[in-house]
Amino acid sequence: MRVWSAALACVLALGAGELVQAQGSKVSSAAELARRADTLKPGQWIWAPDSSPTGTVIVYVDLSRQLATVYRNGVRIAVSTISSGKPGYETPTGVFQILQKDKDHRSNTYDNAPMPYQERLTWDGVALHAGGLPGYPESHGCIHLPYQFAKLLFGTTSMGGTVIVAGRHGDPIRADAAGVLAPAKVSDHTRLELTEGQAYRWHPELSPKGPISVVISRTDHQAVVLRNGVEIGRAHATIDGDSTGVRVATLTTSSTGAPQWVMVGVPGNDADAGRPVDANELDRLRVPHGFMEDLQAVMTPGSTVLVTDSPVTAQSTGEHLTVLSDDGPTGEKK
Repeated sequence: MRVWSAALACVLALGAGELVQAQGSKVSSAAELARRADTLKPGQWIWAPDSSPTGTVIVYVDLSRQLATVYRNGVRIAVSTISSGKPGYETPTGVFQILQKDKDHRSNTYDNAPMPYQERLTWDGVALHAGGLPGYPESHGCIHLPYQFAKLLFGTTSMGGTVIVAGRHGDPIRADAAGVLAPAKVSDHTRLELTEGQAYRWHPELSPKGPISVVISRTDHQAVVLRNGVEIGRAHATIDGDSTGVRVATLTTSSTGAPQWVMVGVPGNDADAGRPVDANELDRLRVPHGFMEDLQAVMTPGSTVLVTDSPVTAQSTGEHLTVLSDDGPTGEKK
């Protein structure tokens, strides 16, 4: 019975994916994308790659709205409806990197079920892939996308690209998109908690290579550095005169070839999209000098900085925060 039910669910998921191909469309301007993005129904999507033809790609998944938004160089180039994990199989929130891409992937947990255009976010099974889109969360933890949108996204992202998953289905929509680092019980990692009187810790040897994500918590006044999802640094951090809500910036390369920080227009701060970060804003961040020097040495184009009101210390929640597992494949969700 389990085999047949899983197979039926798979067929229905793929059938929904094929049907929604006709419900997506490409547009040529950011204005048209913005107008149509507000009217998407389950299974629909919109794609405007010419709004920002080149640059670093970030995917922002908002579980509260059941939407995925794609940014390139901080500019919104695509929006799609999604279906995330159903009750008991909730999709974890956090800052993830794309660990694996497989356009013809099949689950080794759910009876070899197809998971087209899979982009793995955790080794224990959470991924973006084409799947059913009934208009509400119905997956086993993965993020279902329309088939054609999943195909376009697969061709746009790269290994190690950043995916931010925020919010919680059923929560009221708030300006901070319901928080980004919600607590979740996941496999343990080395945590560089600061002891009394300790300004910062820096251990790049814990993860020698991979993409860099920095999460700065206004609540804890701390900055956490993740490389390939593993914590390699932590420091006391404050931002002078900063407001509330989620802010995201990504490191890109300017037209002159110089490194440049660009804001991402996440929900609640849409006006930020594509805006270069000026020197005055960077000067508002207060961290130990040695920590900043170490951090600058590992930053490369594609690095992401996320500022949130959510806590990053274990004492704040009593649970671990969602980070990537680096223990190798253990299965897939669907």
